[in-house]
Amino acid sequence: QVQLVESGGGLVQAGGSLRLSCVGSGMIFSMKTMAWYRQAPGKQRELVASLSSRSSTYYFDPVKGRFSISRDNAKNTVYLQMNNLKPEDTAIYYCNTAPESGNFWGQGTQVTVSS
Repeated sequence: QVQLVESGGGLVQAGGSLRLSCVGSGMIFSMKTMAWYRQAPGKQRELVASLSSRSSTYYFDPVKGRFSISRDNAKNTVYLQMNNLKPEDTAIYYCNTAPESGNFWGQGTQVTVSS
């Protein structure tokens, strides 16, 4: 059974930074393209960043230059470093594979950016 557990969210002022972590189990983590998604209130979930097993990255345009995705396969963990946060980054952040698997969604971690 696959389990993904996100952590690291919180309340931060605009311009601040947070580092999210996601620990996976129940799958061959190192072979997966892992991704971070977010869902703001009243909006659809959107793909924020992804990182393939061969280190290819994708970033959603609004976060380019501010967010950085990385992974530690030995720890089955994927990270999202978020710098220069903006109020519009406020959302629940989830990790999943890319493309996403409906069975892998966890609880997510709340990120709130105050202006």
